Amino acid sequence: MDTVAIEQLLRVQDGVVARRQALACGATDNDVERLLRRREWAVVHPGVYVTHTGPLPWRQQAWAALLAVEPAALAGPSALRVHGLGSGPGVGRPGAAEELTIHVAVDRDRHVKAPAGVVLTRRSNFAAVALLHLSPPRLRLDEALVDVADAVGRESDAVAVLADACQQGRTTPERLLAVVRGRSRLRRRRLLVEVLSDVSVGVRSVLERRFVRDVERPHALPTGRRQRRVVTSRGPRYRDVEYLEQRTVVELDGRLVHSAPDVRWQDLERDVDGAISGDTTVRLGWVHVAQPCRTAAVLARLLGRLGWRGAEPCSPACPVGSLPLVDLARRPAC
Repeated sequence: MDTVAIEQLLRVQDGVVARRQALACGATDNDVERLLRRREWAVVHPGVYVTHTGPLPWRQQAWAALLAVEPAALAGPSALRVHGLGSGPGVGRPGAAEELTIHVAVDRDRHVKAPAGVVLTRRSNFAAVALLHLSPPRLRLDEALVDVADAVGRESDAVAVLADACQQGRTTPERLLAVVRGRSRLRRRRLLVEVLSDVSVGVRSVLERRFVRDVERPHALPTGRRQRRVVTSRGPRYRDVEYLEQRTVVELDGRLVHSAPDVRWQDLERDVDGAISGDTTVRLGWVHVAQPCRTAAVLARLLGRLGWRGAEPCSPACPVGSLPLVDLARRPAC
């Protein structure tokens, strides 16, 4: 038995090894059984062993799942975790219940059964999207992101998965959109195309997308320019939404807690910079966007007094429909 080769395998595979790998290194069935009797190895799945008898850390669970059905690659939230996106919607937190399940992808034509604690998906393009040379093997990041966004329970979580990855520079909306268009079996295909289209024009957060979808578009507000870079006395700033003709800026704060002193100062400085340049700044949070009709009515009144007209109610009960015409058509005095 080539113990050096086996030790090298164990280092690469986080202390996990398959029986077939041990046999390929010169071990015999008797050698494997002896290691098991001595409790130097322990069975994880049939034909897959780990070099201790205690609880398995997550990476050992992942390797054991891969070796049980190899060739295979981590998929979905498990792939995101080894790609370095180990928290957030659909991914779970270290120590949480989500850790108990390992997501693995194999080729669609293979007939293998998922071992306990493993969710198995079959991919027709497995060879093209699996990074089998990495340790541990995983699907390409864009593929895993689309899988997770398609599977999470809430629309806001789907947006967060994609927008967060784009903000971190890990991918681009164009690359994700290409993956979505190449997949025929996505239950959220229409939603994901919409999300990625929004992200590609500058919608960088769940709250910003909700603002566009629920406040701006259904009430026929003007289309704001997003994430426009402006240079101030304190350096460059980016404005979330800007209505250029009305000199109005909408800043969207998606944080549920907004108490850090440095953040408060940054917000104040940004608002003052806007006022100095002649712009009106409106700062909105979740409490406002969660009531889209009321928020649209407020913005329509403001934009109307600054010379814009055209707001429309989204339903008979929408308060935008009861705004006085003067609020929607008054122009500023000369």
